[in-house]
Amino acid sequence: MVGTPIGNLEDITLRAIRVLGECDLVAAEDTRRARKLLAHLGIRVPLVSCHGHNERARAEEVAELVASGKRVALLSDAGMPGLSDPGHLVVEECARRGLQVEVVPGPSSLTAALAVSGLPLSRFLFEGFLPRSPGARRSRLMELLGGGVAFVFFEAPHRVRETLVDLRELAPNRKIVVARELTKAHEQVLRGKPEEVLASLGEGATKGEFVVVVSGGEPEEPPSLEEALTEVEGLVASGIPPREAVKAVSQARTLPQREIYRAWLRRRERDLG
Repeated sequence: MVGTPIGNLEDITLRAIRVLGECDLVAAEDTRRARKLLAHLGIRVPLVSCHGHNERARAEEVAELVASGKRVALLSDAGMPGLSDPGHLVVEECARRGLQVEVVPGPSSLTAALAVSGLPLSRFLFEGFLPRSPGARRSRLMELLGGGVAFVFFEAPHRVRETLVDLRELAPNRKIVVARELTKAHEQVLRGKPEEVLASLGEGATKGEFVVVVSGGEPEEPPSLEEALTEVEGLVASGIPPREAVKAVSQARTLPQREIYRAWLRRRERDLG
C-alpha cells in the first residue's frame, strides 16, 4: 500500500519511489492518474485498475500474483489507499491467505487538515463522507455535535455550503476549519465560526476537494422541548424515520429521548385530531 501525493508531487517519499520502481505491477484506483505520476518519476511498470466497482474481483487476482512471488503496489487516486478509497478488500484477501502486506506511509488530506487546523486534537472522530441527503446529513451532524469530540469529514464542492449552513444552525459557536485543495496551487484554509467561514467562502461556485474539521467541546445549549420537537418534525419531513429523528435530537441536545418521543406523539395526535 503506497501513499502518494494529494497534490504537490514533491511530497512523494524516497521509499515510495523505490518501491514503485521495484514492483512488478501497480494496481491503481485511476490508471490515468497513476500513469502520470509514474511518468513524472520516470518509472515504467504495468498497470491494472482497482476501483470501487471491481475491487472484490481484483483482490483475488492481486492475491494470486503476490502468492506467486510478484510484488504489487496498490495506489488510490491520491493519499493513502483504503482511507475512504478502495484498497481494504485487497489487503483483507492477502491477509486472509497469510501473504505479506506492507504499508509505505505517505500524504493524507485527513492528517494534513488536522495539522493545519490549529485546533486542540488530542481526540477526534473521522467521519469520512457525510450522508448525501439533507435530512440524513443534518441528523448525522446532530449526533456528531452531541458527542462533544472534535470530528473531521470530507465534503463534495457542491454540498459544502449546505453543510456549513447546517453547522451554522446546529452549532453556531463551534470553531471550524475548512481546508480546500491541500498542497495544491490554490490551497485555501478558512477558520472561524460557521457564519464566518461561510462569509469567507463567498457565494460563487466552489471547486476542489474539501476537508472540514469541527472543534470539540460541550454540546450546544439544549433547546426547549418545543424547539426539540420542531427539529424532530424537520427531520421527519425530510424522510428520516421518527424514532431515528428523535434519537438524533436527543443525542445532540441532551434531552431525554423518551420525553421527546412522547411529546412528539402527543403533538401528532393533537394535529390529527
